[in-house]
Amino acid sequence: MNSIEIRQRFLAFFEKRGHAIIPSASLVTPDEQGVTNSTLFNTAGMQPLVPYLLGKPHPAGTRLVDVQKCLRTVDLDEVGDATHATFFEMLGNWSLGDYFKKEAINWSYEFLTNSTSAAPGDQGLGLDPNRLYITVFEGDANATRDNEAADIWREIFRANGVDENRIYYMGADKNWWEAGENGPCGPDTEMYYDVSNSFGGKALTREEFIEADKSGKVVEVWNDVFMQYEKKNGKIVGNLPKPSVDTGAGLERLAMTLQGVDNIYDTDLLASVLELTKKWSLSLRGQRILADHIRAATFLINDGIIPSNTDRGYILRRLIRRAIINTTTKKISDKDISDVVDSLATIYKTSYPDLVKNSANIKKVLGDEAVKFSKALEFGLLRFEKITGFEMTDKDQISAQIAFDLYQNYGFPIESTIEMAEERNLKVDVAGFNRLLEEHQKLSRVGAEKKFKGGLADSSDEMVVRYHTATHLLHQALHDVLGEDVAGQKGSNITTERLRFDFACTTKMTDEQKMKVEKIVNDKIRAKLPVNKVAMDRDEAEKTGARHFFGEKYGDKISIYYIGTTMETAYSKEFCGGPHVRNTAELAGPDGKWRFRITKEEAISQGVRRIKAVLTE
Repeated sequence: MNSIEIRQRFLAFFEKRGHAIIPSASLVTPDEQGVTNSTLFNTAGMQPLVPYLLGKPHPAGTRLVDVQKCLRTVDLDEVGDATHATFFEMLGNWSLGDYFKKEAINWSYEFLTNSTSAAPGDQGLGLDPNRLYITVFEGDANATRDNEAADIWREIFRANGVDENRIYYMGADKNWWEAGENGPCGPDTEMYYDVSNSFGGKALTREEFIEADKSGKVVEVWNDVFMQYEKKNGKIVGNLPKPSVDTGAGLERLAMTLQGVDNIYDTDLLASVLELTKKWSLSLRGQRILADHIRAATFLINDGIIPSNTDRGYILRRLIRRAIINTTTKKISDKDISDVVDSLATIYKTSYPDLVKNSANIKKVLGDEAVKFSKALEFGLLRFEKITGFEMTDKDQISAQIAFDLYQNYGFPIESTIEMAEERNLKVDVAGFNRLLEEHQKLSRVGAEKKFKGGLADSSDEMVVRYHTATHLLHQALHDVLGEDVAGQKGSNITTERLRFDFACTTKMTDEQKMKVEKIVNDKIRAKLPVNKVAMDRDEAEKTGARHFFGEKYGDKISIYYIGTTMETAYSKEFCGGPHVRNTAELAGPDGKWRFRITKEEAISQGVRRIKAVLTE
């Protein structure tokens, strides 16, 4: 069964059972989610739904189903084995205070084991129930043993003639979920499948099951989380008034199980990519790392991330560089990148058609970063060889200063330095490197804080206010001309003499594009559009579709400035603190003769361009 069929059957099965199908959220998380420990990316299927699991009503109802894109780097060192990946998809169905354990467990079992030839909406994956093994929470000082879930499983097995001695109580490290020190939490039940078909359907002892799990003979294919308790300051204080269910299954692992292969890289999700990487690396692990990292990078770029030295951009850069480090030649050609992106676009064209639409931009970003790093790598490798051969005072360890020099001057991620050091049986002073990096980042932050607040030199000056409003028109005009693939604002700086606007774009603007942008802005100035402000709660503000500066920290109450008669028909709308003119006609100056003109358009860093513009006769 191919991955497209798995997705379609899963969604249809739960839609028939009253679940609304919702689209995958972006890999990129909002910077403020209303929960602690916000991550840079969605690392699990439930993450985009945390506000609703905490009690906020979901507009689609109390029963939901989706296939969510996820990215996780905590297991980076494990990538290349049979089951670990950085990018993956989670199938999830959700009850927000609706059904609970009995329905969730029964439906999980039915979908896993129902016949593949059942009626549409009831088709399952056809797995052999005699090869299923189940874990439930054994209980501890915080919460009692989950006998309820175990009893439901026993009832299901008895009704289907399956030996019930395949249910194992496990500790909180395996069968407990929580959002942190505060919030919902509860036990879970996990479903494992004998992918090796080693045990002939027999029940295993607890010790045999644990060993089979460690060896990979049984693999987890499904997980039901039961959020039934509330935690405060690390302690359970009672039951939730409306317990919820978070059910999930990794698509890659299900595909592996159903396609009769022993690893996720030989499934239809990665096999064609792995075939392309065989000529890039001599080792199987290296080929798998290449396939995984370039797939992850492709999806990150598709969701608007570009390589940089901070936050999300650094994760992307790290993946691309780690991929290149694993090639035999330490290079990836434009042709090879194009082939892989085209292969991924073909694999995912049904589920994520925007990969096809954005493939040219993805290839450009990947290619530019690969060339940049490969050039630095040539010098960096020479430097590394010289260091390890002659300059190390400690012959067993690369110092923090040397590691930081490789990072800052040659673009070596610390992980790459560690991996190359391990090949030579050397250690790296990672703690010292982290201290130097933190000091460097503090200096950078101090410098950043000296810049004009909000990009405005003087928020009371009339020209500054005019240029600020013009920046909003420019931002929207760039999207109109260059398309929504442009990731948007990366920074701005406004003085009494000009505006400066930084935006994500991988190619130089043509003269024709610049003229179109100028014309749009000047048309809006001549149209004498009113500039309005409305304040609303953040949740409501996000629903308006107003643009906002990626990475900006906004409060609970948002001011939206929109240029037009109504919010619905506005030409431009953005989260902004102001100030602005009252009407775009004011941008034409006292005598109405000023025009908006772009004076310069240039690259300022990888994937980021800068426009300078003025209002003048």
